[in-house]
Amino acid sequence: MSLRPLAALLLAVAMAPMAGSPVAAAGPEVRATVLSIGDGDTIRVQQGGKRITIRLACIDAPEMAQAPYGAQSRAYLQTRLRIGAPVTLRPQAVDRYGRTVAEVIGEVNLNLAMVEDGQAFAYRQYLGQCNANEYLDAEYRASRHRFGVWQVPGGITRPWDFRRARRSGGSSRAVSSGVVPAGTAPAAIAGQRYRCKQIGSFAKAQELLRQGHTYLDGNGDGVACESLR
Repeated sequence: MSLRPLAALLLAVAMAPMAGSPVAAAGPEVRATVLSIGDGDTIRVQQGGKRITIRLACIDAPEMAQAPYGAQSRAYLQTRLRIGAPVTLRPQAVDRYGRTVAEVIGEVNLNLAMVEDGQAFAYRQYLGQCNANEYLDAEYRASRHRFGVWQVPGGITRPWDFRRARRSGGSSRAVSSGVVPAGTAPAAIAGQRYRCKQIGSFAKAQELLRQGHTYLDGNGDGVACESLR
């Protein structure tokens, strides 16, 4: 096999896992004007002579069907992004729906603000595209203060779990309402729950707490598994 066909084959193999995932389309920052707010993580903008749908990167806001949190998330974003307001976009990818995935910067980073104020979750599956620590820290602070989606102990059903359950025909009360029953941790929804004695490291316990395993902080003082100190 010649070198050129071999290189092409290797490139095809490397790109195969990207099927169904956002397609790389990172580019320089661009200016745009807000046209409308679809929901807590989707907006329409005018950029140059084009109207573009933007999916806010690295966050996942409640679905509109997750009443009342989806509507609250959208309303919050509407107050932070006025129609006609100029914004700066930091494009990262184009998703399978043709939306530009980007951080949206107004007076502040709106993606980060949504997480900071409890109107969206850090989207762990795609956090590598952003400053992961910033988003995880913002989510942790929101959970500590019980903002927005964190008013329910452990937080409401994660949007990605909500969508997956609906696709599979799930009909439990938690899924239909979009709310995690009191005392249920987000990790339990995903099927992974830890015990302090199994973690074995105080530092690891704090990292798990930052990732949403709030049940590890039994007394609510912001420190997980104090017995591991």
